[in-house]
Amino acid sequence: MSGPRIAPDLLALVGRLIEAAPDGRPARIAIVGAQGSGKTTLARAAAHAFGAAQISIDDVYLTRDEREAMARDVHPLFLMRGPPGTHDLGMLEVLMDQLSAAGPDDTTWLPDFDKRGDDRLPKDRWRPFRGRPSAILIDAWCLGVLPEDPAALDRPGNALEQARDVDGRWRAAINEFVAGPYRAFADNLDAILFLQAPSFDVVLDWRCQQEADLLGLDPADLPAEERTRLADFIQYFERVTRRMLASGITADVTVKLDRNRVPGPISA
Repeated sequence: MSGPRIAPDLLALVGRLIEAAPDGRPARIAIVGAQGSGKTTLARAAAHAFGAAQISIDDVYLTRDEREAMARDVHPLFLMRGPPGTHDLGMLEVLMDQLSAAGPDDTTWLPDFDKRGDDRLPKDRWRPFRGRPSAILIDAWCLGVLPEDPAALDRPGNALEQARDVDGRWRAAINEFVAGPYRAFADNLDAILFLQAPSFDVVLDWRCQQEADLLGLDPADLPAEERTRLADFIQYFERVTRRMLASGITADVTVKLDRNRVPGPISA
């Protein structure tokens, strides 16, 4: 399976979304999709093509200390970065305001996260964006997702929830974050572009492809223990991802992908 490629039609689609945004400030557009769907690749390519700023929601994870506090005070599973509740949406709002107000000679420093060290990098290692962008492109796997009915949370959705969220407190807290701050943040965007995977079954293959690329390996040569580790890891994202794939998302444009990430029908 090949890694994500940027289809010219998708790049042009992002350009149209930027043009359709209100005048007077940079467009605020989220590109969302399951792990490995190509959302970051598309956001970076579009930022380069259209003079936009690209921010990944992965760049604004809560710090390790903040997640350790959540693990103590809310649920131990919140130590794992990624699910709703583990991002600093307030920081993201501030960054968007700074970019929107920037003059041509201003520099906005965009955060970065050290995934190996599992913590946000210090500010002197953030990346600069100079001037005022045409748009702010946020690649974020979960923005736009709709909360579940509380009754749907009664049953665990996978082995992780069954073993480590026996009373459902973790998934209930995630659902509250989805219904509250994540919903409010998404409602203030100009557009959400959803790259829809054909099913959750492809997500593990896509995530393994990403890991193999990082290691400089052919996906077939990825060690079996690494694939097992990733299969366990994506369980943290499974419930919300399945919710989005089952039409539980508010998106302005949806692009259906096949298992090779080739875009098909586009619906708005």
